[in-house]
Amino acid sequence: MSTLFYQLGETLGSLRKNVAMVASVVLVTFISLGFVGAAALMQIQVNQMTQDFYDRLEVSVFLCTDGSPETACPTGAVTDQQRASIEQMLDDGAASQYVSSWRYESQEEALENFQQAREGSVRAANVTAEDMPESFRLLLHDPEEYPIVTELFGSVPGVENVADQQEVLDQIFGILNGLTVVALIIAAVMILCTVLLVSTTIRLSAFSRRRETSIMRMVGASKSMIRTPFIFEGIIAAVLGSLLACAATWVIAELLIGQWLAEQVTGIAFITGMDAWIVMPALVVIAVLLAGLSSWVTVRKYLQV
Repeated sequence: MSTLFYQLGETLGSLRKNVAMVASVVLVTFISLGFVGAAALMQIQVNQMTQDFYDRLEVSVFLCTDGSPETACPTGAVTDQQRASIEQMLDDGAASQYVSSWRYESQEEALENFQQAREGSVRAANVTAEDMPESFRLLLHDPEEYPIVTELFGSVPGVENVADQQEVLDQIFGILNGLTVVALIIAAVMILCTVLLVSTTIRLSAFSRRRETSIMRMVGASKSMIRTPFIFEGIIAAVLGSLLACAATWVIAELLIGQWLAEQVTGIAFITGMDAWIVMPALVVIAVLLAGLSSWVTVRKYLQV
């Protein structure tokens, strides 16, 4: 126990002597792990949004109108018999095993929704109910079965086309995943900078204490007693930086996303500070491993005992 206290005392003394370098390690670690935390939060948000949107993903079966192209609707506008046949497919026909629920949207309802979505636009003011198609809006048990549903309704008389939002969502999530990759690349570069800076700090510390090290060798101090304070020095500085990164991660998740962004954008399930607690322990572990390993390698290479 006395040996441990001695090593900690040596570490703290060295930290006080190298305040500028230690502060640099802390800041670089904070920035690099801040990017790691931000990338992790972004991926958690993407996964949460993906699950939430796919659970609410609607497949729209648009029915033929008088203005539909002849290639898609050779018999003209949908008839009552064709509409009833589609309902039968949804209730207990071939599509019922894939559809969890469905609703019918008339031309008037479609016009109202269109005008609400584009309120104030000139085009919305000039559109009439006859210009809007009737449709059946389907929720699937498994959104991945969309191609099967499309194939089922694609050749049904009275159906002009089948569409869903998955392609648009995939593009959005692709962009978000790309941003996550960019953040990870920046984090990797900054982590490399952290490793190099920790190594440099330990080398300078070892050089400044070379006389003390020589004396300890002569009195028979063990290798671990001489080397451990230097390793502790790198770890402590990196852990301080990781704690700052943890605080920043929580602020981003709780205040920026969970509160401010959630108030600005409704209808989306955003992450909160609770999700940040999943990421924060990993940031501390990464800091300890990186600093500990780089310090150990540097001490073995430049501090011959």
